[in-house]
Amino acid sequence: MQDLPFGLSGNWYRGNLHTHSTRSDGRTSPAEVCAHYRAHGYDFISLTDHFRERYQFPITDTTPYRTDDFTTILGAELHAPATSLGDEWHILAVGLPPDFAPTGADETGPQLAERAVAAGAYVAAAHPAWYDLTDQDILSVPSAQAIEIFNTACTVGNGKGDSTGYIDRLLSQERYYQIIATDDAHFNSVRPDSCRNWVMVRSSTPEPADLLAALHAGHFYSSQGPEFLEVTSKPGSDMLAVRTSPVRDIYLTGRGAASSSIVQDADFTSAELDLKAIKGPYARLTAIDHQGRRAWTNPFRV
Repeated sequence: MQDLPFGLSGNWYRGNLHTHSTRSDGRTSPAEVCAHYRAHGYDFISLTDHFRERYQFPITDTTPYRTDDFTTILGAELHAPATSLGDEWHILAVGLPPDFAPTGADETGPQLAERAVAAGAYVAAAHPAWYDLTDQDILSVPSAQAIEIFNTACTVGNGKGDSTGYIDRLLSQERYYQIIATDDAHFNSVRPDSCRNWVMVRSSTPEPADLLAALHAGHFYSSQGPEFLEVTSKPGSDMLAVRTSPVRDIYLTGRGAASSSIVQDADFTSAELDLKAIKGPYARLTAIDHQGRRAWTNPFRV
């Protein structure tokens, strides 16, 4: 498992890894999607249209919309039969080549994910709570590096955007996954489904290849608003020091019920949490601000 990125050189870049356009079932054109996220302070997005035959298997070309202060990573949301409930797979693949071959007639979800990884993509299990994936479904896709912990479109569409339970159950089984928060924006909701969940990537440059390498390495955290500024543990110390933007709650959680937390009525920006309270090999941090917005680190080894 890679270390957390807070001591690394480079800069933080804000991005959305799951977005749709009129190339599939979104309401907004690729140019408008990119302009929207750029106008809202994003450094990059991956436009991940549905990779289905009825949309002609799009890897939407967003390269014309790159600017000096905004870039894109090619990607798609891949589909194949079938989950344990008989539903079509939804597999997020960020960093696909433009000539990624269409889904084969007999290709399964795990096989499709493996092919995407072989092509260089960063692969995640999309919105597992939305369509009730089982833990075994996720484990059957060994190529997946991450799980969407929060998905905006599923939150506003049917209230099933929070997949926190999957991450914690699988970590308790010593199955490591990175954590990404995404919009899955379609721009056709009664309530806004964009610019509400994102990743903050630590990268040496904002070039697409460097951002993709940082994702593969786990050099990022996810957020709805709060910022993690520093997470450190001195050698020989049992305390984890955390600095954040103003928040009301910070939770350090591991296996089972054990945790360490700081919860206050007023905002604070630094805390020390007890690593001895954590059971199991992995822990993760959650910060919550006074508006209820959350940020999550990737799991790290205790």
